[in-house]
Amino acid sequence: MQNVFCSSLLSKNIKIEIPRTIILHIVLYGCETWSITLREERRLAVFEDRVLRRIFGPKREEVIGEWRELHTEELNELFCSPNTVRVMKSRRMKWTEHVARMEMRGVYRVLVGKPKGTRPLGRPRRRWENNIKTDLQEVGCGGMDCIELSQYSDR
Repeated sequence: MQNVFCSSLLSKNIKIEIPRTIILHIVLYGCETWSITLREERRLAVFEDRVLRRIFGPKREEVIGEWRELHTEELNELFCSPNTVRVMKSRRMKWTEHVARMEMRGVYRVLVGKPKGTRPLGRPRRRWENNIKTDLQEVGCGGMDCIELSQYSDR
C-alpha cells in the first residue's frame, strides 16, 4: 500500500478512506477475542501513525525551511477518526455483552467458567477477562461486572 499512499494521482480524501475501509478491518480481524498488552496497544498506535504519516507526507517549516514529519497530535487533527485501539476496545466490549446474554450455551460457559488444574510457573499471562475489566474502568463502569452490564445495553 506504500505506493498508493505516496501516489500523487490520488487525492488525499481517497487516501484517507483506504485505512478506514480496508486496513482497519484487516488489522482488527478477530480483535474481540484478543488478550492484548499495553505493548501491543502501543504497536497498533504506531502502525496507525505510520500509515497516516505516509498519507499526509512531511510538513515544511516556514521559519527554517526544512521538512519534518508530522507529530501525533497533528495527525489526530487531520484524521478525525477513532484510533485503532479505541475501536478494538469497543468491539471487544460489544462482543462481551453479546456473549453474556447467551446463557446456557457453550460460549457463555467459557466466559464464566473456571478451569481446573494447576497453573504453570511464573507470572500469570494477561487474561481476556482482565482486559474487559480495564476497558470498563476506562468507560467509567469500574466496579460493575460485565455480565451485570449486559442486562443494561444502553450503558
